[in-house]
Amino acid sequence: MELSKSYEPADLEARWAQRWLDSGAFTADPDSGKPPFVIVIPPPNVTGSLHMGHALTNTIQDMMCRFRRMRQHEVLWLPGTDHAGIATQMVVEREIARDGLTRQELGRDAFIERVWAWKEQYGGRIRLQTQRMGASVDWSRERFTMDPGLSRAVREVFVTLHEQGLVYRDDRLVNWDPVSHTVLSDLEVEQEEEDGFLWHIAYPVVGTDERLVVATTRPETLLGDTAVAIHPDDERYRHLHGLHVALPLTDRTIPIVCDPEAADPTFGSGAVKVTPAHDFNDFETGRRNGLPSLQVIDLSARMNDNCPERFRGLDRYEARKRIVAELRELGLLVQEQPYRFTPGRSQRSGAIVEPLSVGKQWYVRMKPLAEPAIEAVRDGRIRFLPEHWEKTYFHWMENIRDWCISRQLWWGHRVPAWTCDSCGHLMVERHDPTACSACGHTVLHQDEDVLDTWFSSGLWPFSTLGWPDRTPDLRTFYPTSVMETGFDIIFFWVARMIMFGMHFMEDVPFRTVFLHAMVRDRNGQKMSKTKGNVIDPLHLIDGMKPDQLTEREREMSQQLLAEFPDGLEPQGADALRFTLAMYAAAGRDIKLDVSRVEGYRAFINKLWNATRFVLMNLEDARVERFEPAALTLSPADRWILDKLHEATAQTTEHLEQFRFSDAAHTMYTFVWHHFCDWYIELSKPILYNAEGDFPGERASTQAVMAHVLDQVLRLLHPFIPFVTEELWAALPQRTGRDELLAVADWPDAATIPTDAATSASIDTLIAVITGVRRVRAESAVPPGRDLPQVMLLSDRAETRAALDQMAGYIRRLARVEAIVTGTTDTERPSQAGTAVEAGVEIVVPLEGLIDVEAEIARIEQAIDKANTDIGFFEKKLNNPKFVANAKPEIVAQDRAKLAAAQEKRATLLAGLARLKDQ
Repeated sequence: MELSKSYEPADLEARWAQRWLDSGAFTADPDSGKPPFVIVIPPPNVTGSLHMGHALTNTIQDMMCRFRRMRQHEVLWLPGTDHAGIATQMVVEREIARDGLTRQELGRDAFIERVWAWKEQYGGRIRLQTQRMGASVDWSRERFTMDPGLSRAVREVFVTLHEQGLVYRDDRLVNWDPVSHTVLSDLEVEQEEEDGFLWHIAYPVVGTDERLVVATTRPETLLGDTAVAIHPDDERYRHLHGLHVALPLTDRTIPIVCDPEAADPTFGSGAVKVTPAHDFNDFETGRRNGLPSLQVIDLSARMNDNCPERFRGLDRYEARKRIVAELRELGLLVQEQPYRFTPGRSQRSGAIVEPLSVGKQWYVRMKPLAEPAIEAVRDGRIRFLPEHWEKTYFHWMENIRDWCISRQLWWGHRVPAWTCDSCGHLMVERHDPTACSACGHTVLHQDEDVLDTWFSSGLWPFSTLGWPDRTPDLRTFYPTSVMETGFDIIFFWVARMIMFGMHFMEDVPFRTVFLHAMVRDRNGQKMSKTKGNVIDPLHLIDGMKPDQLTEREREMSQQLLAEFPDGLEPQGADALRFTLAMYAAAGRDIKLDVSRVEGYRAFINKLWNATRFVLMNLEDARVERFEPAALTLSPADRWILDKLHEATAQTTEHLEQFRFSDAAHTMYTFVWHHFCDWYIELSKPILYNAEGDFPGERASTQAVMAHVLDQVLRLLHPFIPFVTEELWAALPQRTGRDELLAVADWPDAATIPTDAATSASIDTLIAVITGVRRVRAESAVPPGRDLPQVMLLSDRAETRAALDQMAGYIRRLARVEAIVTGTTDTERPSQAGTAVEAGVEIVVPLEGLIDVEAEIARIEQAIDKANTDIGFFEKKLNNPKFVANAKPEIVAQDRAKLAAAQEKRATLLAGLARLKDQ
């Protein structure tokens, strides 16, 4: 296969995505006997499309799976989507509203048909976009939370929990979304401080001239008050025990009740209004004191018929304005002060939720489920990465409350409960009943509600594998290996999966929970449509042309358009993936700078060009037959193999420890700096049979170059799978040419020869060449002009011998005519540039080549830098606490750095003196 001259991602990524799909390479075999590695992908909402959070998730999980697959694990990466009850129903309701219809007008069955049709039409977007990112998932096992098998699992869990007394019904206050018209769990209510007011209202005490002052952020609920509570030990109000107050704006009187849990004498006036129908704390106060519950706000957040007539039908906030105005007119509004408060908002609709009683709801008793799940994390059967999230998990689980799981929606898993129209008997059944189990009557009515989406999602690790049947998949692939997801759904999803897994499978659902950070814009702001700072991954992968954006896309991408007014060229999925991998340090939010994606596309382009160079110079070298013992290796060959050994060991360890950023950095450094910048350059004289002293053999260098490239492509494959498959397929004379890199073996560091001494010598060579080049540049020596001579001075005989052996490299790569090695006692010319690298003093005679004053300035600047370094390390090492508490190897490293900086300063001072004395 011949590579094109330039790297163009669009064509090759589409080709390989289809090739992988056709090959079945990612289809897991439960009977293979290989150690399993399993990830069930967090199912994105079927309403959704790829956003940057999905891109990060796909990248991290695919790195894990490709790495483990090449390590010869039986990898199952199971994909799927969530039916997303509220979100999907809202989308389809908006769709039918364009036709002038409501779901009520359509009827339940017809509406559900419309939702399924919408799901079939749009639900495939996630699949296509997941493929676009190169995700190596097993599409043969794709699941949807309302598939028949998963629906069966949901019913089995509900019925079993009901039989065990862990699912029950109760009539209590719930979080009501007046826009979506459904109950919400506490986790679906977002709490964020907002500016508001605190109104202080006087309630006249019946039969006296006194007034009790209460404070509230919700004066509209005053109409539903059924008591005022005081502390029984509050001396200010002891004489009011047993009295009543006149409820303002109504003709009702309500009692003054003594309740030490409701009223705090040290806070405010010490008196609080009690509205059991519209406040969770007041609901409990009402129960303790036997108070009636008077609901004054309806399901659409309007004032109902329990209010005085003038307020009926008003929106709650319009009613608030009128109530405050009337209280002011009556002289009952004591104070109105600005106040920061925290209203609960629906996560989906954004509406402020209303605490309401809407009839009996279904609940899960959580404490019995939470206790084993807490223990599983505490004893290490499940570990969190980063570990600090364990504290958050424990805090929530130890204070967990019962979970309201019924939702007043039509789209979702319908509650499997039926009521007999004749005798009222309630039945919870695994199969739809045809007759009442109590009286035999055949007219049964199924519960109208559906289950919270997170109820079915909580079963994901085992319902997707065929439970409640004991399938081969379930036996082999449960527990799963890693749950990789965002920290924001620890409670929504992770905790519930652990509880359900422990209860129904009697084992943890996964061994490791890896919580990735949030992808923010380059300024650290959360991406949101309203801020206009959204970055669509497909705009980076496929390019962005401003004139082709919809108005909505332009609004969402204002920041990107401001930075790139002419649009973006396609960067490809690999460039985006590598960028996210480089950013993906555990626990650290990602500030995504688009220019970094362009930079890593340049890295891939460099790899592409390096591969083309290697292929053009391989001739008959055979990639699969690398036998270093049979080769005549040059020092550069030994060096690159030593660096490859180090990079392989480090990358493997980093990936095993979920340090994706460290792994990506290791490979970036090896490929860009070691392989491309230096090894290829050091190899050219041997490949081109250049004259001079270049130890080595052409065929051996070809073999090493081919082998290193082969290993590099394997090591980079989890990060940039598309381009590595393309380049690997181009390697010549490889056996099994139809084999995919995706299933090839992972490199083994133990098989790669090391040579620490030669590697150190080449490191010194590179440092010297770099130092000579820097002196040239800083001394303004014309780039096209060769230096007549360079002196390399060291008191280490082995260093001088190595430099003599590799003098040809220095002459060629630093553009030097003559190399002179010597000790530090060697006499230096007066006009010379000086540098110290790797313990070697580099003296570049500059007479006739430079501006002496400019060179003096350069050396003085280098001395200032050395002084700064010396001061820094002296301060650290003179700190007894640092020396006592730091790791010994760190202290030793800092002492070595101090000595090197002191030696460098001494050399520079000597060079400066020579220039000034001439």
